[in-house]
Amino acid sequence: MEEGTLKSPSNPGGTVGRGSAVDYGEADPFQWDTREDCQVRQILDRVADKWSLLVIALLDRRRLRFTELRREIDGISQRMLTVTLRQLERDGLVKRTVHPVVPPRVEYELTPLGGTLHHTIQTLVSWTEEHQNEIAAARADYDARATAEEAAEETGGR
Repeated sequence: MEEGTLKSPSNPGGTVGRGSAVDYGEADPFQWDTREDCQVRQILDRVADKWSLLVIALLDRRRLRFTELRREIDGISQRMLTVTLRQLERDGLVKRTVHPVVPPRVEYELTPLGGTLHHTIQTLVSWTEEHQNEIAAARADYDARATAEEAAEETGGR
């Protein structure tokens, strides 16, 4: 099967591609194009990044200085936080304010657009919390099956 094609649930032997005759109704599984130049993909890559998610969550309803953000986000490097904040600012999700004092004080806050994204992220977090036990059980089942299959392969299927 070619990379980037999907097996059709109604046609397990065939594949589904952009030119296929399968009717998806309102749901277009290709709306998030995998091409590098796709705007939707670029935006999703940005907002779904773990550091971006954490920054957006922390900036909900409050302004924070760079050092406060860095202290709150475990494991993020200074460079990664700088890059993340610049990208979020470029996308109009975060506002950067430089106060004219010595040394300069810089604060970050969500823009109204960033606030709407926070609401969406909170919905995703709530879904995750609600279903975490089901996901943990599915992972345990999968891991047990994978371990059993590996053991069977090592013994030659005996």
